[in-house]
Amino acid sequence: MASTYNTFNLHTTPEKFYIEACDDGAGDVLAVDRVSTEMTLTGAEDVPPSAVTRPMCGIMGTMRLVAGMYLIVITKKKKVGDLLGHAVWKATDFDIISYKKTVLHLTDTQMQDNKAFLSMINSVLNTDGFYFATDYDLTHTLQRLANTSPEFQEMTLLERADQRFVWNGHLLRDFMAQPELHKFVFPVIHGFVAMKSCCINGKIFDWNIISRRSCFRAGVRYYVRGIDSEGHAANFVETEQIVQYNGAKASFVQTRGSIPFYWSQRPNLKYKPKPQISKSGNHLDGFQRHFDSQIITYGKQVILNLVNQKGSEKPLEQAFAKMVDSLGNGMIKYVAFDFHKECSRMRWHRLQILVDMVAEMQNEFGYFLVDSDGTVQLQQDGTFRSNCMDCLDRTNVIQSLLIGCLVYLFSFIAVIPSAWADNANACAKQYAGTGALKTDFTRTGKRTQWGLLMDGWNSMIRYYKNNFSDGFRQDSIDLFLGNYAVEEADMNTPLHEPKDWKFLTLPIIMVVAFSMCIICLLMAGDTWTETLAYVLFWGSASVVTAGVILFNGRDFVDAPKLVQKEKMD
Repeated sequence: MASTYNTFNLHTTPEKFYIEACDDGAGDVLAVDRVSTEMTLTGAEDVPPSAVTRPMCGIMGTMRLVAGMYLIVITKKKKVGDLLGHAVWKATDFDIISYKKTVLHLTDTQMQDNKAFLSMINSVLNTDGFYFATDYDLTHTLQRLANTSPEFQEMTLLERADQRFVWNGHLLRDFMAQPELHKFVFPVIHGFVAMKSCCINGKIFDWNIISRRSCFRAGVRYYVRGIDSEGHAANFVETEQIVQYNGAKASFVQTRGSIPFYWSQRPNLKYKPKPQISKSGNHLDGFQRHFDSQIITYGKQVILNLVNQKGSEKPLEQAFAKMVDSLGNGMIKYVAFDFHKECSRMRWHRLQILVDMVAEMQNEFGYFLVDSDGTVQLQQDGTFRSNCMDCLDRTNVIQSLLIGCLVYLFSFIAVIPSAWADNANACAKQYAGTGALKTDFTRTGKRTQWGLLMDGWNSMIRYYKNNFSDGFRQDSIDLFLGNYAVEEADMNTPLHEPKDWKFLTLPIIMVVAFSMCIICLLMAGDTWTETLAYVLFWGSASVVTAGVILFNGRDFVDAPKLVQKEKMD
């Protein structure tokens, strides 16, 4: 089986980085020229004694910024557990090291831009959820790995990885071109991994969940919705549950992803911006591209559309149903379930209605099973593709319920509610900036008043982040994934777009007017009519200014600067 080196030492000199493989019997050293950026293999004898040495856990890759090239390395890792006898690690700390020894060659503006780009890279790296293995392919499901050729098994991890889930793919582009360097690098996924040892009736088994977040059309809530021209859906996540018992292995896979046609929901200071279906673009073409790839990869598709069937979400549900009908593909079935309507007034037991609706299809799909001899006994013939608006909260509840139904299929499986709640929180933080909503139900099977209160708190934080910090987060992801390329010593980055006068003036006017209104209330005038006049004047000024700000909401939100408008629509 293909594998990479596990442990490394980084030796640094003014001229080169020397990355030494420290596995038993390894003698390879990767030399990186800090001037020409050339990468070559050499031996330990070529490392100068004067080099500064430090341990490291792996290479994320390289990135070009305004100051030149940077080497991004993993400095700390934490073992999550063992999957089929292979260690799975979580990367917990990173370092970004400049090839250049100084930034004095940059102007003040360039230094400022370079600092901003570095903070973006750090923002992504500090988003929890990067996982890797050095001798196992985490990017593929058990079923995909079982259906591969011997030639595939001999390929390096980098070559055979599912590119949808390789979050350091852009960073490893220079390594990809040199196969002799592949033993120094490995694909890193972003999402969630949990591994638990469980016991039921004296029988011990291993329970694992792996959520792989796609790096295609990746981004944050509101700024990335729908699909792109290739059919890649926003916030697409493949979640696999794996059970191991006495050498046998079973897995069940589900997917989630944004409603797969062209629509947007740009923030505009309103609590819930109205979604807009694009009037241009070939919706059906992109829709078909999406499901063609899903069918090839996963087999039959059952769409579980959980959006509201009234209000602002209704046109999306209607358009989704219409496109499924227009496609006329017998491999696709559409199930609409108005989650909020059915579960209103704490009637969460009504989720069983949906579970019963799809029970027969779930039995038909089955699950993947390999016995202790390595013989494939069963294949999973289709997947449930769930979505709500964000593909987070409602979606995770339903996915965890469908997994619970497998109690009747796997004779030795138990649902691990806390892990599914943790999975929901991880995916939500990566996309929406906060933990997930409705996790009290996922964790305990009951909807509680405390859960409602925490959902309200998380919704408030989401509102602030979605309007005032998500532009930066979107830019960070686009830079990290290579959707935006920085040119060295770039003089014209998009980071310095001037703000409209309204952005600076109106908030000041509103704050001053509101403050004067409060002061007039606290410090009454000579007569009540005088006081009332002042209060009405300043109160009206603050209300009118707030109305103008809300009307021009898009001018006041933190919008991305690095990506072109058409990529966000």
